[in-house]
Amino acid sequence: MRGSDRPGEGALFSYVSAEARVPASHPLRLIRAVVDEALDAMSAEFEALYSRVGRPSVPPEKLIRALLLQAFFSIRSERQLMQQLDYNLLFRWFVGLSMDAPVWDATTFSKNRDRLLEADITRKLLAAVLAQPRVAALMSDEHFSVDGTLIQAWASHKSFKPRDMPAQDGGGDDPPSGRNAERDFRGEKRSNETHASTTDPDARLARKSNNTAAILAYAGHVLMENRHGLVAQEQLTHATGRAEREAALVLLDRQAGGRTLAADRGYDTQGFVAAVVARGMAPHIARDVHASKTGRLRHSAVPEALTRTEGYLSSQRIRKRIEEVFGWIKQSAGLRQTRHRGIGRVAAVFSLAVTAYNLIRLPKLLGQPAT
Repeated sequence: MRGSDRPGEGALFSYVSAEARVPASHPLRLIRAVVDEALDAMSAEFEALYSRVGRPSVPPEKLIRALLLQAFFSIRSERQLMQQLDYNLLFRWFVGLSMDAPVWDATTFSKNRDRLLEADITRKLLAAVLAQPRVAALMSDEHFSVDGTLIQAWASHKSFKPRDMPAQDGGGDDPPSGRNAERDFRGEKRSNETHASTTDPDARLARKSNNTAAILAYAGHVLMENRHGLVAQEQLTHATGRAEREAALVLLDRQAGGRTLAADRGYDTQGFVAAVVARGMAPHIARDVHASKTGRLRHSAVPEALTRTEGYLSSQRIRKRIEEVFGWIKQSAGLRQTRHRGIGRVAAVFSLAVTAYNLIRLPKLLGQPAT
């Protein structure tokens, strides 16, 4: 018998909760359990952040869960996130909203989000997730890899002007007029020492290699453990020529331990290799041996005998997985170009994206749904 396509009469009341709609084997169940445990451990942090008087704000626990969903599902804006929360039962369940609970205004949500970003909550969230026994059991405390990437700033080349030039001046003999006027930079020498962005002064002009274009950017760095490829530490800094090596040492000191450190050849300098050895770790770093423009052969700081060991070869093979971290946070979490300005807020968003990357890996690594 053919079924009818006529809309049925809607019931006045529904007795099915959002909890019942989510399958027991859904990956978000395990992620929700890990996130809830981390948020419970951060309760004292939230108490110190909010006043005991005044109107209730967006609960920080719900706000963080919503921001994680935004990274998980590549939602481009807070306004689209609020739309999804309005009708998506899975999202409502994960955030902790009942079926009848109203969704926040996008502007109100953004203002409450900024409060958390400025309080370094996202980095503490990463630490709380990694501190859980079932997560810590997945991670190696001996073998690590380090690398960095450029995060494009929310600023254009037109905003990169001489530091002694008035903000309203477009540069050149005849400043261009209009809100988005054309600008020709040909023949103009520009550097971070003489120029700065009027849109985001913390951004720096940088490029990934000699064959790529320079962009206004920040530098994001991660320290990955080599057992399962989870991120153990993260850092966001100004994009400078020494940022990767300087940040790597900061991450090592924060991790406090380890036997080996793998990295690409950009880290092969006398100073960095000596600093790694001084911390009791073997420098499993790709050797940078090439002929300079003068024809002289550059000598690597990594001992050649070390490169023939099985451990070195294994580290060099595994370290390439760190590119998966950068690929995911840029493509899925939306950090190819940040939508925030200022190194503090960008650092907080970067830390949240790294935490989201670790969380999406957990259901498969733990191999069982939460109950």
